[in-house]
Amino acid sequence: MLPIDAAAHSSRWRRRHPVDKAVLGLGLTVLAISLPPWPGAALVLVTSLVVLLGPAGVPGRRLWRAYRVPLGFCVTGAVTLVVQVGGPQGFVSLAHDGPLRAGELLLRTSAASLGVLLFAFTTPMSDLLPRLVKAGVPAPVVDVALVTYRMSFLLLDSVRRIREAQAARLGHTGRAAEWRSLAGLGATAFVRAFDRATRLQAGLAGRGYDGTLRVLVPEARVSVRFTAASCALLVALAALTLVLERALP
Repeated sequence: MLPIDAAAHSSRWRRRHPVDKAVLGLGLTVLAISLPPWPGAALVLVTSLVVLLGPAGVPGRRLWRAYRVPLGFCVTGAVTLVVQVGGPQGFVSLAHDGPLRAGELLLRTSAASLGVLLFAFTTPMSDLLPRLVKAGVPAPVVDVALVTYRMSFLLLDSVRRIREAQAARLGHTGRAAEWRSLAGLGATAFVRAFDRATRLQAGLAGRGYDGTLRVLVPEARVSVRFTAASCALLVALAALTLVLERALP
């Protein structure tokens, strides 16, 4: 199980309906994109961190390990706005207002990423995907997503076991051994993936699979109080942004 999925299953908000958490997490993401970068996106970023580390109870170390990957993409995208290629100043030169635009983009994207992580760290995929059928998503699409989600964990577990076996047989002692081990890892994982898919198909057929996977979904109701508090927080952030935008130079 991936760390973010394990954190979602042990979250304080694990038993809340996904709609409650979607209103808050995805609402913060929308605000980060639509409000001015300063001070709007900065307020959203701070609010997301406070909610993640406070009421949601996400451990700081686990949050950082998941956040550093999208943050790296955010920084990479922002750096490209600092310089420009071509022009009278040379082949590569500092872009006009480049640092300002890069900072604004970094604020927007990093804050939006935290909003998405808030939803991901509190909502297991096993709770979300089956409910998408009631939201109008075709059942075959949801079934493919469920099977793919399950198979991805099995594939990652197979890769981990193969690497451990190769390491125990001194398969990583040199560059040549590393390449041989990598080739063997790819071939073995490919074969095992097809074998598991064949066994899964045979198992479903033996259980009378009729095109729809029926799974048990934990009972949960949409909390009116939680949703109303989330909407109030989002409105307060938008109003505070407009007030500070006029007050700050």
